[in-house]
Amino acid sequence: MTDRVAIVGVAQTRFSPKRADVNVGELAYEAIEQVLQQTGLEIGRDIDNSISCSHDIWDGQTISDIGITDVIGGHLRNEEKMAMDGSTAAYYATIGILSGEFDCTLLLAHTKMSQTNRNVVNNTAFDPIYTRMLGFDFTSAAALQARRYMSVYGISEEQVAHVVMKNLANARLNLVAHNGRELSLDEILNAPMLADPIRSLDVAPDTDGAVALIMASEERAKKITDHPAWILGIGSCYDAHYLGDRDLADCMALEKASAMAYRMAGIGDPRKQIDLVELGDEFSYQELLWLEGLGLCARGEAGYLTENGITSRSGELPVNVSGGLLGGVPANVAGLNRVAEAAQQIMGQSGVQIQNVDIAVAQGHSGFCGQHQCVIVLGREPRSLSASVGRAR
Repeated sequence: MTDRVAIVGVAQTRFSPKRADVNVGELAYEAIEQVLQQTGLEIGRDIDNSISCSHDIWDGQTISDIGITDVIGGHLRNEEKMAMDGSTAAYYATIGILSGEFDCTLLLAHTKMSQTNRNVVNNTAFDPIYTRMLGFDFTSAAALQARRYMSVYGISEEQVAHVVMKNLANARLNLVAHNGRELSLDEILNAPMLADPIRSLDVAPDTDGAVALIMASEERAKKITDHPAWILGIGSCYDAHYLGDRDLADCMALEKASAMAYRMAGIGDPRKQIDLVELGDEFSYQELLWLEGLGLCARGEAGYLTENGITSRSGELPVNVSGGLLGGVPANVAGLNRVAEAAQQIMGQSGVQIQNVDIAVAQGHSGFCGQHQCVIVLGREPRSLSASVGRAR
């Protein structure tokens, strides 16, 4: 068994509003081919496990990984599927390597959001008897959460708009993003309203794309690269399903997941010890709420940090320097993209590289209003992971 796990290779397709030129298998192969060439590894010789992340409804078929089984090396070999957010694939791969069952794992997340309608897809996540028939989707649920959060903690629409302005400006520098642009606060605040207070620019756009990672044990990692990104801590937690069963201004699942990951990583003061954050801003207000849930500031303080430039590329706590999900990242792929962007910063291979990143945090979530949360801490120097890898309840 090993007690150290590293990311040794990262590859992403260029994200696009629509990739009509490829099917999902061809899209997935673009990322897989890149990461294999980057590391010099071969599936049949070097990879002993593959994990894919996709979703049946987004792909329009039962067992959605069936379209990529061959390109990920799953034919007559071990291949496992995770549904929903890609951060859980990295979590699961870490556990598999820590257990000693696997030595080198290929991860893939893919989605073509252009193939269907997000509102129809997301409506199926709700209870079929009580809430699905009301027409709920993730946007309408997010509007409830945003209004509750803003009301309880005094978050202004201008502070939320600063998230959009920052992340879309950052996305202009990211060659794989497609939604980068310079916008004024007035342009953001006057964008069309979708579900009060969510406006069109507050929502991550429909996107097609794929991400591939390779993770390995310490012994294998040191043979593959001189600059891996080490997994220092992991944590995940589910919250209640029904919207009425939790206070939407809070994020208990994220607090528990991050506490678990920090404990494993030996982080006692996240604000001082963490150099970079890549988190899931499916909706702009979530960047503020998740920053607070990650323990990087007090409740209600994230809006102040953002509007005062503390979370900018050159700020004390850079957040989503890649442009975040608002810059254009597909559903399901989102969490693995967060891990990929954070890992590339640690490895010194990012297209939007900033200086002095020794410890980074990646956060992914799935379900409406952040029902399930996953936190992964990465670092430049290896540390032994705790044996108490588990899921908070």
